[in-house]
Amino acid sequence: MKRRDFLRISAISGTAAALPGCGGSDSGTGSVAEAPQPKVVVLWNTAALAAVRDAKPGPPMVARSLAIIHTAIYDAWAAYDAVAIGTRLRGALRRPEAERTALNKVKAMSQAAYVACLNQFPAQKAIFDKAMSQLGFSVSASFDPAQPEGIGNLAAQAVIDFRRGDGSNQDGSLTASGTAYADYTGYAPVNPATVFTGTTPMSSFPAPDHWQPLTFTDAAGVTRTPGFIAPHWRHVVPFAMTSSSQFRPGPPAALNTPAFTAQAQQIVDLLINLTEKQKCIAEYWADGPNSELPPGHWNLFAQVISERDKHDNDKDVRLFFALTNAVFDAGIATWECKRFYDYVRPISAIRYLFNSQTIKGYGAGGPPAGLVDISGSGWRPFQRDTFPTPPFAEYTSGHSAFSAAGAEVLRSFTSSDAFGHSATIPARSLIADNSLPAAPLTLSWATFTEAMEEAGMSRLYGGIHFADGNNAGKDIGKKTGAQAFAKARRYWEGTA
Repeated sequence: MKRRDFLRISAISGTAAALPGCGGSDSGTGSVAEAPQPKVVVLWNTAALAAVRDAKPGPPMVARSLAIIHTAIYDAWAAYDAVAIGTRLRGALRRPEAERTALNKVKAMSQAAYVACLNQFPAQKAIFDKAMSQLGFSVSASFDPAQPEGIGNLAAQAVIDFRRGDGSNQDGSLTASGTAYADYTGYAPVNPATVFTGTTPMSSFPAPDHWQPLTFTDAAGVTRTPGFIAPHWRHVVPFAMTSSSQFRPGPPAALNTPAFTAQAQQIVDLLINLTEKQKCIAEYWADGPNSELPPGHWNLFAQVISERDKHDNDKDVRLFFALTNAVFDAGIATWECKRFYDYVRPISAIRYLFNSQTIKGYGAGGPPAGLVDISGSGWRPFQRDTFPTPPFAEYTSGHSAFSAAGAEVLRSFTSSDAFGHSATIPARSLIADNSLPAAPLTLSWATFTEAMEEAGMSRLYGGIHFADGNNAGKDIGKKTGAQAFAKARRYWEGTA
């Protein structure tokens, strides 16, 4: 579904795009006599999102990568601000007032962005080379602090060096396989895998309230049984949280309780009665393979705000620094819960609870064939067959946490909940059911809160999450968002 037409995307991965000027600095450190400089923060954010779509990492890895890139950009920028301090070298890179020009900031930020992007997505080097070429800059190996490129390299390297040992296992050094981001904690699912297109016997559920792997055929025609993505993520060093479990909620509904059955029944009933709009909501927010994933979605919204509010680079660098680190912390807190509770997804819970019953649902033809009488042991969510359910535990919802953290930062940064944005879903464009929508359908959000709430509900409409997972995820996101924004502001106000 072509759902990104409503956003202004600099054509890093396509044809060349004009680079809008940003005007003078709002921090008092740039000269109004200087020529306007390109909006490099948005440009590099766009490049990073293009790399995400190509590389296809897991959601918490995306959140971390975007935070590293924008922290490196921020730390390079801080060297040319009168009061801001960097996250790693604090005020050690501060340049004299005469050097605090808009052009020097742009060069330093771009060099930092290039180095950080390449560190996170080395196979996507062509995207970053193109961005530098668009800016008319050359990649530099200098570490001379008297040169803006040297500041960029110093800032980026300090962030990269710190994050190398943050528990993410980005370089694979914590496992014998050497695989990037591989689990080193020995996690193993307690349930055997079930086949998505089959029916699941009761014997396949030794632990019915725990996560179960799913075997399916992906878009390339390959049969896969993905493992739990990033079960070690609770060990990653956060930005602002005191620990990965700081905001852990209470447990989800327990097995053999009325609440456990009720939450599954709610999802079955929701899918039977989905409206066309709700189906569009489910797919618009899905952010599955080939997208920028949920953490990147809110970066796109930040780009909208940057344009709407006519940000210069000084505002953009602060906004994206706060946003990406808030979303990063939300991912750590969420994955800590996912690993701690190891909770069952709706597809497994419903197949277990309604195993011997005949219910309404999607049969072998999937959503395009409509609702039919099916065995509960073969229940399917409203999703594409090639990616039916994300490969990690349900509780809590990552979509809900990422979205609540993003909304919290955007509200705080703009001092308003007003969003005023929309997305039009083209007719007959849904992947799960290409007969929908019958005509173009517009989703609109007057506020960031509305967008956040819709993002959370989309996972219930899609049959991916339970209500408790959504609500607990939103709570995590609000708390991590507020805490990360407060810490980011202390950095740029020089009080951290």
